[in-house]
Amino acid sequence: MDVGRRPVSRSQTSRANRGWWDGAADDYQAEHGGFLRDDGFVWCPEGLDEASARLLGEVAGRRILEIGCGAGQCGRWLLGQGATVVGADLSHRQLQHSRRIDMAAGVRLPVVQADAETLPFAGGSFDLACSAYGALPFVADAAAVLAEVRRVLRPGGRFVFSVSHPVRWAFPDDPGPRGLTADRPYFDRTPYVEYSDEGEPSYVEHHRTMGDWVGLITGAGLTLTGLTEPEWPPGHDRAWGGWSPLRGRLLPGTAIFQCTASF
Repeated sequence: MDVGRRPVSRSQTSRANRGWWDGAADDYQAEHGGFLRDDGFVWCPEGLDEASARLLGEVAGRRILEIGCGAGQCGRWLLGQGATVVGADLSHRQLQHSRRIDMAAGVRLPVVQADAETLPFAGGSFDLACSAYGALPFVADAAAVLAEVRRVLRPGGRFVFSVSHPVRWAFPDDPGPRGLTADRPYFDRTPYVEYSDEGEPSYVEHHRTMGDWVGLITGAGLTLTGLTEPEWPPGHDRAWGGWSPLRGRLLPGTAIFQCTASF
């Protein structure tokens, strides 16, 4: 597998990540499903839980869109809190896992397969939107996603989303000591790309600096109202990819942005 940092288009990014998540969904759910729980809202590998963090505020009676919902764990928790929820994800296989969990649990989380850059909902349809590492790290045009979120939120609606902390881009994605030494420019926004044997992009992540995120949020007509950088909690020994206790004690791993749709 060829790996590098190269420009890729919006359509290449979408096609690559749809295929990657369809192919990786089974292993992803087998590895991480227990940590995420079938009806739990975990914001990040640090384990910050919405049940205690309450970054979304009051959810009972609210109509909520989860973007990049995966197997619907967060949406299912929101249903249990009295919200009306719809989940959207690029990956059909992830949504099949959502249906599997629904059938086992005897609940129904409505989901739709959709690209976050073009959401299939009418304007002003939702009171809240959320995304826990869903979609935004994996799209070429984050501005389009944020504009779509602003469009589907009612005036004054809120959007909360988590992504890899931008500072991580300067460090190798390694949970061990190698991951503690910066080896690339933080300001290099060239996407990380994995290529198939045929030379086609098969996985893509896009980097934005902290300043980029603030500019994109405000440019979409959203107001940034909060920023959470979860600390690695004592006793949490689980490594997840490049997230680990070793790195988590020294470097922020996640950034969670809280936004409000301007009137």
